[in-house]
Amino acid sequence: MTTPAAASRIAVVTGASSGIGAATARQLAAAGYRVVLTARRKDRIEALAEEINAAGHSATAYQLDVTDRTAVDEFTTAFKTIGVLVNNAGGALGLDPVATGDPADWRQMYETNVIGTLNLTQALLPALVASGDGTVVVVSSTAGHGTYEGGAGYVAAKHGAHVLAETLRLEIVGQPVRVIEVAPGMVKTDEFALTRFGGDEDRAAKVYEGVAEPLTADDVADTITWAVTRPAHVNIDLLVVRPRAQASNTKVHREPR
Repeated sequence: MTTPAAASRIAVVTGASSGIGAATARQLAAAGYRVVLTARRKDRIEALAEEINAAGHSATAYQLDVTDRTAVDEFTTAFKTIGVLVNNAGGALGLDPVATGDPADWRQMYETNVIGTLNLTQALLPALVASGDGTVVVVSSTAGHGTYEGGAGYVAAKHGAHVLAETLRLEIVGQPVRVIEVAPGMVKTDEFALTRFGGDEDRAAKVYEGVAEPLTADDVADTITWAVTRPAHVNIDLLVVRPRAQASNTKVHREPR
């Protein structure tokens, strides 16, 4: 089967209203994909779609909550074939120890990071197979590969996302669909840490304090786009990307004040 050109192919990006999702949408569009931007914040993705289209590329905004399976199933009826699905929607809440962690936060993180990824992947997998050259990307985290104190809820959710990707790859081998996992380490975006700490700007700032160059959303988007645009027979199973200053989840070089 002849692989269609990128310009005739659709790439769906979840969590595209900000951060890694928005940056990935921009870069995939620049690479020639017709991008579909999904997120709950309609105004954000509509503005991004306008920006991408004004730059001469192709983008469509679609308001979507990835945890709402009925809405996800309705969304997928709009497509016969899709070339790429980037499961980026996720996020962290709190930094409490297991003994005092809020079960509601744990549940919300699991629903978004794991069930949301499951919903989109299940719903779009037939279209990805039908494309003859599909790609599923799961944006996990280094938290999905190692734990740290205070992070158990987020770590558990990202381990779930990692296992989902790893298992899917085993289950669909032989089908014309790649499964790529990109696991970023410390990424400084406008919202990740702020959301984690309930809008507390001081706590959010301390996450990056003294770190000269944490990763940016564009750094991760560049990594995702590179993996997606490899030849069809090349599957980047797992790509861990950290800033130079971060050796592990718990080992970070911070410059003295």
